[in-house]
Amino acid sequence: MTSAPDALRALLAQPGILPMPCCFDPLSAKMIEQAGFPLTFMSGFAASAARLGMPDTGLMSYAEVVDQGRNICDAVRFPVIGDGDTGYGNPMNVARTVRGFAKAGFGAVMIEDQVSPKRCGHVAGKAVVGREEAELRIRAAADARAEEGSDILILARTDARHEHGLAEAIHRAQRFRELGADILFVEAPHSVEEMRTICAEVDGPNMANMVEGGATPVLPPAELGDIGYRIAAYPLTLLAASMKAMADTLEAMKTGLPAEDTLMPFADLKRRIGFEEYFEAERKYAVARE
Repeated sequence: MTSAPDALRALLAQPGILPMPCCFDPLSAKMIEQAGFPLTFMSGFAASAARLGMPDTGLMSYAEVVDQGRNICDAVRFPVIGDGDTGYGNPMNVARTVRGFAKAGFGAVMIEDQVSPKRCGHVAGKAVVGREEAELRIRAAADARAEEGSDILILARTDARHEHGLAEAIHRAQRFRELGADILFVEAPHSVEEMRTICAEVDGPNMANMVEGGATPVLPPAELGDIGYRIAAYPLTLLAASMKAMADTLEAMKTGLPAEDTLMPFADLKRRIGFEEYFEAERKYAVARE
């Protein structure tokens, strides 16, 4: 059976853009897979909202994130990228994070250069650590991977554009690549021109982060591929869609019942959750009755 990291490497070796709706729990990950997408990302913003009902401001602990990720990885067969935030402490914590994410079944782990507690890359108040500390995180991640004999990929993220400008963000991404990062993520460019500059100057697969209402222009995957990106992440699209659907349904229930055409049919609901597979296994192991 192909490992998640090997499956992710194979995807990255193919030409073209990889569209990546992001998940927040096992059910959303299963639905992304059922829709035919090649991979997903466990969004820290969305996972914090779904698991804690709280904002993505460093409130989820390492153990909670790994537990959420393990459940997601167990529910699907395609590669999942995990949000490892800042690594949850010093370089030794970063190393532990990489090992834990590998054991949980992730294809890649994202490590970023924000100060702790970190926050969503498109909200106010974020800041980054100095160059040396940022580089030490990626070095520790690469060393942990090598020492453990793991093949998990490292997705290195920098948020330096916000405080220090695009040139500093690009410099950091270039250094992260030299230190062993497999995928690069310069967060929150402010224009298509900045996005083109990133892809032209940062060697290796680059990921674009499409946050509706955020600082970066939201583009369809094909256009991002033309710019030079390899992965197009949509971290909040499914969370926003599902929350709006629930809010609309709850509002309708105040005065009656929601229209049936706004609901997924019960048969489809059961199929997508996995009842058919369960009942098939149940029949296989059924005890014969006299």
